[in-house]
Amino acid sequence: MNLLRSEMLIGKENIKKIENAKVLLAGLGGVGGMALEMIVRCGIKNITIIDYDKFEESNINRQILCTKKSIGKNKVDEAEKRIKKINPSCKVIKYNEKIDNVFLSNNTFDADYIIDAIDDVKAKVELIKYAIKNNIKIIPCLGTGNKLNPSMLKITNIWETSYDPLAKKLRSVLRKERINYKLPVVSSEEKGVVNNIKEIPSLALVPNAAGIMLASYVINDIIKKDD
Repeated sequence: MNLLRSEMLIGKENIKKIENAKVLLAGLGGVGGMALEMIVRCGIKNITIIDYDKFEESNINRQILCTKKSIGKNKVDEAEKRIKKINPSCKVIKYNEKIDNVFLSNNTFDADYIIDAIDDVKAKVELIKYAIKNNIKIIPCLGTGNKLNPSMLKITNIWETSYDPLAKKLRSVLRKERINYKLPVVSSEEKGVVNNIKEIPSLALVPNAAGIMLASYVINDIIKKDD
């Protein structure tokens, strides 16, 4: 994979840091798919991906990994194909599994960073606990559905988020678990569109922008952590 343009910007040593870093990415939907795209194109070569879901027709409007040909196929399999098309030398470990306490207890992950792009609160908490226990840096994404403005996204502390129902639920569970970790998250300050639809509506703009921000956090931390 030719990273000459990247090397011109950040230097050869930082390219090596990126290539040597190990990233676990949980969730391969709208947010996770774009985060994956970005870390691969930035040069991450050691990636673990986790998702138990299959692509559906309704995913096409916002998920970069979903096409007409991928409908009905496992997300992890399609994600691996995408990775290899971009960088054939990338090492990929994949789990077509649902994240819960049992799964995390039965597996050991070799990772420097965890990107959390799942939307299940219990799973997010278990992943956060795993990261803290194993001294792995983690950045979760919070709610991106029902939002229209990517410019309202920011990286902040979980305890300082607003207008985000998912963040509220996550904070509540973290308090019950007595986890006071100053957790960096990608969150939107947009109030969101008011509607009475049971399913959470979503446009491509905000989830994909959030995925880019997750990747940006990881990449920038890798190249600056020794400064």
